[in-house]
Amino acid sequence: MSNPVVHEKLRRWLEWAVQVGASDLHVIVGHPPTIRLNGSLTELMEPPLASEDAEPMFAGLCTSETLANFQQSRNADFSFSSIVEGRPARFRASLFHAGKFPGGCFRVIPGTIPSFEWAGLPTPLVARLVGLRDGLVIVTGATGSGKTTTLAMIVNALNEGGGCRIITVEEPVEYVFPRAVNSVVTQREVGLDVLTFADGLKYGLRQDPDVILVGEIRDRETAQMCLSAAETGHLVFTTLHTRDAKGAVTRFPDFFPQDAQSVVRAQLALSLRAVVCQRLLADTERGGKRHLALEVLWNTHPIANAIRQGKTESIDNYLLTGRDEGMLSFDESVRQLLRAGKITRQTAEQNVNDVTVLYR
Repeated sequence: MSNPVVHEKLRRWLEWAVQVGASDLHVIVGHPPTIRLNGSLTELMEPPLASEDAEPMFAGLCTSETLANFQQSRNADFSFSSIVEGRPARFRASLFHAGKFPGGCFRVIPGTIPSFEWAGLPTPLVARLVGLRDGLVIVTGATGSGKTTTLAMIVNALNEGGGCRIITVEEPVEYVFPRAVNSVVTQREVGLDVLTFADGLKYGLRQDPDVILVGEIRDRETAQMCLSAAETGHLVFTTLHTRDAKGAVTRFPDFFPQDAQSVVRAQLALSLRAVVCQRLLADTERGGKRHLALEVLWNTHPIANAIRQGKTESIDNYLLTGRDEGMLSFDESVRQLLRAGKITRQTAEQNVNDVTVLYR
């Protein structure tokens, strides 16, 4: 994590984003600075960013190494700190080029890891995940659905419980885990502390881990390392970008060549413990805090057989019929939010596969 000299204008916009509770700040040439607050975009009362102001604004955030990489690859991801109201605040920066000009998206990283109650993550689900001894847990969902926050809460619960050696491999490091008695946490940032996710896993396995957090599976080598770590007695948490739980099960083998996928499915059937897929749905009031909708898939014997045989179309039925085993479908989760008055009927209908579920 770098500690840059932040341009005065950018500092002011970042302070505003923190003060109002925004999740992101978009700074793009030709547009006023724009924040995302509870899922909605709002322009700040500022003039559009001039092209001549963009490069010095973003260059000042970068270390010499990051700046060289940005100029070469035209993209850069990193985290940094800035002082807001006398206290350090942390941000994740994603710099890019568009229309020949640099732009940036800045994610506000909360100063503390949120509580499960605030996030709307069910306590029984958390207890069951934290109680796992080994295996692979995949948290999935679209970009901006809160996957990183969910994993941070779960891993921090393990950290605070004590007795855990926890290793994380992230790009970049977002939440910083606090010091806890009888736990040791090492957070490694790809590009800063280690070259790749796969390298972080490879060398992390030699560091006596109990729990491993891999920020994201992006390639075959990382996917294979996650499986191997889960098979050898470690509890591995990671993320994928899929729209539902079944998508995670089908996408995982796709990282591998066709002739290796049957072996990978067998490994996944053995090592997978759960898939938690999530969405953040708009409140009944515009600008209100969004609500967490979940799909939870536990790897029971029927699910493991479906994975092993590649018959993933049957997973949807197990989600509907396996409530006693802890399964939860998106349709049921959305129905619960609607009945609680947290989302509108229109939002509910847009996020279910079977609209009749909402009228039962």
